[in-house]
Amino acid sequence: MFRTALRNVLAHKARLLMTVLAVMLGVAFVSGTLVFTNTLSDALQKSSAKGFDQVDVAVTAEAQPDVGDRIVKTPELTQALLERSAKTPGAASAVGVVTGFTAMADKDGKLIGGGFQSQGGNYWGTKDVRYPLVSGRAPRGVNEVVIDAKTAERAGYEVGDTVRLSVDGPVLAPRVTGVFTTDDGNVAAGGSLALFDTASAQKLFGKPGVYDEIDVKAAAGTSQSALKSALDAALPKGQVETTTGRQLADDQARTISSSMSGLKQGLLVFAGIALFVGTFIIANTFTMLVAQRTKELALLRAVGASRRQVTRSVLIEAFVVGTVAGVTGLVAGIGIGAGLRSLMGTLGATVPDGPLVVSPGTVATALGVGVVITMLAAWLPGRRAAKIPPVAAMSSVHAAATTKSLVLRNTLGALFSAAGVAVVLAATTMGGSDGQAPMGLGAVLLILGVFILTPLLSRPLIAASAPLMRIFGVSGKLARQNSVRNPRRTAATASALMIGLTLITGMTVMAGSLQRSIDKMASSAIRADYIVSMANGNELSPDVDDKLRSVAGVTATSPMRNAPGRIDGTTEYLTGVTGSAFGGLTDLKVADGAFTVAGARVVVDENTAKSHHWKAGSTFTVHYEDGKKQPLTVAGVYEGNQLIRGIIVDNAVLTPHVADPADMQVMVKTSGGASDGTADRLEKALGSNPAIKVQSKADLSHEIAKTFTLVLNMLYGLLAMAVIVAVLGVVNTLAMSVFERSQEIGMLRAIGLDRRSVKRMVRLESLVISLFGGVLGIGLGVFFGWAAGELLGTKMPTYELVLPWGRMALFLTLAAAVGILAALWPARRASRLNMLAAIKSE
Repeated sequence: MFRTALRNVLAHKARLLMTVLAVMLGVAFVSGTLVFTNTLSDALQKSSAKGFDQVDVAVTAEAQPDVGDRIVKTPELTQALLERSAKTPGAASAVGVVTGFTAMADKDGKLIGGGFQSQGGNYWGTKDVRYPLVSGRAPRGVNEVVIDAKTAERAGYEVGDTVRLSVDGPVLAPRVTGVFTTDDGNVAAGGSLALFDTASAQKLFGKPGVYDEIDVKAAAGTSQSALKSALDAALPKGQVETTTGRQLADDQARTISSSMSGLKQGLLVFAGIALFVGTFIIANTFTMLVAQRTKELALLRAVGASRRQVTRSVLIEAFVVGTVAGVTGLVAGIGIGAGLRSLMGTLGATVPDGPLVVSPGTVATALGVGVVITMLAAWLPGRRAAKIPPVAAMSSVHAAATTKSLVLRNTLGALFSAAGVAVVLAATTMGGSDGQAPMGLGAVLLILGVFILTPLLSRPLIAASAPLMRIFGVSGKLARQNSVRNPRRTAATASALMIGLTLITGMTVMAGSLQRSIDKMASSAIRADYIVSMANGNELSPDVDDKLRSVAGVTATSPMRNAPGRIDGTTEYLTGVTGSAFGGLTDLKVADGAFTVAGARVVVDENTAKSHHWKAGSTFTVHYEDGKKQPLTVAGVYEGNQLIRGIIVDNAVLTPHVADPADMQVMVKTSGGASDGTADRLEKALGSNPAIKVQSKADLSHEIAKTFTLVLNMLYGLLAMAVIVAVLGVVNTLAMSVFERSQEIGMLRAIGLDRRSVKRMVRLESLVISLFGGVLGIGLGVFFGWAAGELLGTKMPTYELVLPWGRMALFLTLAAAVGILAALWPARRASRLNMLAAIKSE
């Protein structure tokens, strides 16, 4: 039986090629994902570990818990603590570290690094061992800076050039006095790093005489743990924390591994989808192969082979196919991993140098997935073939499915579908994250149910194509009849395409609906013409509001200033605004009371009011960070949203209690409304600062839309793998179908059907099957998009379902194109059959 199985594999090489390709693509996606993420993780971990070479023990301030109604400030790392650390027994030296956001513009005035990756810090002394200089000298004073080598290369800066920088105030134009190398992860990811001398850095980042961290180097012969113990004994207890460099490197490695885990899981989900789709192709292929060899298997049964041996012979074939697919998929996956790494480089995301990592786990996973998926998919056809009695198989009376099996299948499919719909509908009534797991379960049940019911659904849906098929005469009629001749095969082929289109349509519906809800939120909640904020989401300097108010045409401004406060023993963040102007800059719906922000009168959003049992007229006491307290009165309760929520207080009341006022954003209203000229005036008033964004409501929506579009395009690209596998399934099914119907095609040719009509028949059959899968996929995608939107609507009141009719028409057109392209080779093969040889074939 083993030799027989191997002979059958070698005898059907062409027929198994599509199956090998389908499995290989899925395996390649899995192994490519593992190679890419392992390589990236390994390179980042080694790079980050180098960054801790000069740190044996790091000293940081220990955050203090708030006590009662008092907000306790975090202790500061002063010069005295630095000197005490340097004099601790076992310490060779100590370096004070200062860090902060520093936006750097390129020579065209554009921000380098996308905001969050733009960092600044201090260069220690005249030769900082952390940042070896490759040219120039150390900076001295606010008007000098050193920059990292990668940024200098990307932006074209050299020693002696002037560079535009911004911390949180006016734009600086220091001279570049040096260029250094660094293993900083932000720089490796495409960001920038600018270093000032220590005193200038402390002044610019608002930390005069204070450090963010103290890095201590151990003396020769002193271990990191011994130095840590000595520092713990020498420094104030309860005010500072000490961490060894080895622990910092390990923590960083865990963080990188965790972040890579999310990326890896996301990519593996799509690989799993491709493999799931490929499973249908494998099952289809082996079903057809077994059907073609029914008499052969019956003869084996007649001469003594047991059911188990017949099943085993099919599984041996599957094992060989899976092994070949696993090995080729692994090789292709290594290429994909290397390609993804190179792609990141071409897209501007710099990856640290390092070898390509192909771990034993990756090899085992690739081979295991290839073999297991193939054998599982082939098990049912093999088992079905083994159960056929030899006499029945020889006379082919087994071919039609029994009424009992069809009733059982349809009943099971109906139960799965009903359960899936019920669970999804129940999940839409739940709040936020509580409904995510049930909705996922319901989606799986519904997809399985529809898959099981697809043979039943194929008849009425394909019958609906009759008017279209009549246009093509006899070829169209034959194509429609061929499509429903074997409902199970048609169902498996269409289901592969259905799954890909379900996911694509569902995501498109959600993305369009989310964009519409954000547009509505911005237009309904904000009357201001512009929102001014930092590019990296950090805080603005308070003088930004002063500069904006002085611009010609500006009629009203209001900063939004955050500050902590203790209310009823818990910390709440208060939002300070210009009370007299804020009402005219927003259009928030008031649920209770009046929207009045003045003096001790505040407004709160519904969720905050509910959590504290407040209503209009309620009073509460807030304890500010400076230790003072004040009674406040709730003037009104408003409907909050993702843009504006929380407790809104007049800045005249809040600011005196804030040690270091800073604004998250500033709202601006102008007499002429939003226009390019007005935006230019606002930007110029702020010194054309690369770190500050001046956005209209349309700009805000467009920025969010860009994010959705980018994510959506990435998901489309990943799901393309599943669609490619589905195309292979259509090709495979048609090719096998043509082979099975050779005699029939020969007879059709003999009675007058020409080659062109044969080609048209096969193409139309493929078109009908693909459109059937497309209609099912788009229908399910719309349902899931609606259901997910209902879940999101519990947290986003402005959510509104948007059906992208144009996109859905495009998806259906693409499904039709898939069918036509997939039929090219099988149609050509069918038209070239020798009619006499075909008629004589069995």
